[in-house]
Amino acid sequence: MFVWTKLTASRSADSWEERFAEFSDITLVVTSSPGSKTIKLEGYCEDPKLLKAIQKQFGGTVAKLKIENWAAHSSQTPPPVKVRDAFVICALKTAAEIKQARAKFPGREIIAVPADMAFGTGHHATTATVLRLLVDAARERNAAGHKWTMADLGCGSGILAIAAEKLGAARIWGCDYDPAAVKISQENAIRNETPRTRFTRVDVLKWEPKQTWDIVAANIFHDVLEAAFPQLLRSVAPGGILMLSGILKSQAKDCLAAGKRAGLVVEKVITKGKWVTAVGRVKNESRT
Repeated sequence: MFVWTKLTASRSADSWEERFAEFSDITLVVTSSPGSKTIKLEGYCEDPKLLKAIQKQFGGTVAKLKIENWAAHSSQTPPPVKVRDAFVICALKTAAEIKQARAKFPGREIIAVPADMAFGTGHHATTATVLRLLVDAARERNAAGHKWTMADLGCGSGILAIAAEKLGAARIWGCDYDPAAVKISQENAIRNETPRTRFTRVDVLKWEPKQTWDIVAANIFHDVLEAAFPQLLRSVAPGGILMLSGILKSQAKDCLAAGKRAGLVVEKVITKGKWVTAVGRVKNESRT
């Protein structure tokens, strides 16, 4: 694994996220601190040639990175994120830190996700929006006395699947194309005491769902979503919902149109800054 690093003005954060959305092989991490006018950009990739090309175009540095040192590259600890009245997402690692957070935020579940390379600490607009939607959907099903299941496609850090177990899901599964993300998700499941949550390495473009889930969350790149809509829709149980995120506003029209052609009925679209999240159901005839 290799990392490209660059310091730049904080006002340009959105433009960097939009620019790197076109590089599906690079995971971009943007680190900022309150009051600072500078942000740290880190692009992670297994192909050093690709990062060298980024360096040639935008400057910065490229270095080889050992997996066990990813966490050390997150120089700033992000602040806690509150999700409805249900969760507080904290960048914590140890049991002692989690215990302190529980005392500080009584009445809320703590989800501890260290700021590692894997995408999904709850701070990004896409992850935060899906977390809120997940809380609302879970409470609706719990209030009706329904058992429900959840799949987290493109799990990153595993945060969505972990949240689903804490919200009462009966069966939870997450997957990612990146084996490192799967490993980190498994570690986070142990850290957060969610033993029923399982993660495996899956390429959704080649995936053939053998089961269905009541809630399916796919927080992945728009081009992958567009290509994988047939598989995604087949993974949603009758009466279930599909949550889509990781879509830039400039990409949303084409992406959601591809979903509609595959049989998705879009019920809600939420825009946060440059990012779009959508919730939909599957047309009955598209299952046959």
